[in-house]
Amino acid sequence: MDATERMSPAGPLPADSLPAGSLPAGSLPAGADPADASPTGQDPAEADWADQDPTDADPTDRDPAEADPADDGRRGGRLVGLALAGHPGPALAVTALACALSFGSGLGGPRSALVTAAVLTGQLSVGWCNDAYDARRDARAGRRGKPASDGTVGTGAVWTAAATALAGCVPLSLACGTLAGTVHLAAVAAAWLYNLRLKATALSWLPYVAGFAALPAVVALALPGGPAPRWWTVAAGALLGFAAHLADTLPDIAADRAAGIRGLPHRLGDRGTRLLLPLPLLAATAVLALGPPEPLDAGGAAALAWAGAAALTGPALGRRWRKAALAAAVAVAAVDLALLLVRGVAAG
Repeated sequence: MDATERMSPAGPLPADSLPAGSLPAGSLPAGADPADASPTGQDPAEADWADQDPTDADPTDRDPAEADPADDGRRGGRLVGLALAGHPGPALAVTALACALSFGSGLGGPRSALVTAAVLTGQLSVGWCNDAYDARRDARAGRRGKPASDGTVGTGAVWTAAATALAGCVPLSLACGTLAGTVHLAAVAAAWLYNLRLKATALSWLPYVAGFAALPAVVALALPGGPAPRWWTVAAGALLGFAAHLADTLPDIAADRAAGIRGLPHRLGDRGTRLLLPLPLLAATAVLALGPPEPLDAGGAAALAWAGAAALTGPALGRRWRKAALAAAVAVAAVDLALLLVRGVAAG
């Protein structure tokens, strides 16, 4: 290329092809001061910042108050996802049951609050552990409503939440009393074992039985003097736990089987689980109504009638409403809670 040529967007253009007296764009006459090149005659270094295009501003200089709303939305979505990964429905239901038993047994405000907090942290740790451990399996199965598997929240964050809740559960449980705390922590450990191992075995029912049986026992042992729990309250809790496992698993038997889970309800199948479910529900109410040494009263008879109707209706409606069996179990549990509150959980 000739030294007299310059580059333009359209290619090389000979300098002698320019009109006479014209200069290439961006060049200065000989001897001209560069400061005179400014349209305003002003030194470019002294240009007024007000003349700048706002779009040229450094993005790092933005006011923090002007943060992208989308970032807040994503952050809020992750927080909601983390909360949902803790299975808030079952966690709050079990916590409410423990709270009602505590106050109904005369445990008192501060100690009832301790029991309630211990149960809540334990339940949240179990829920987060469950979702974090099952994240890959849930993703493969395409399950909805699982924040840890659909990317709403990372599994690492869910594991951290589970560990944090478990760490808080230990001192809260032991603050209820050494024996009461030990029983509760054993129940929480059984629930973690369910998530990590027993869920896919024929012993899948065992952690549910241990957990529900522990509730009245923990409340009784947390009372002043640590009295032993009444046997029928522990037996009724164990039966309700067995029923809760059947009812909770029933809607998902087919999907769980496809994912390789072979717990007791999956081995029994849909029909076998429906036929079995009313038995532990009725048995739990019968133990509470007939277990105390006092003769059966009108309240106990009414509770038996209600439990029988709910226990039989729930599984029967299960084909039309997936959660009918679980709703029936909750209805029976409410009746049994009323019986527990009337009769007490500790031996007199």
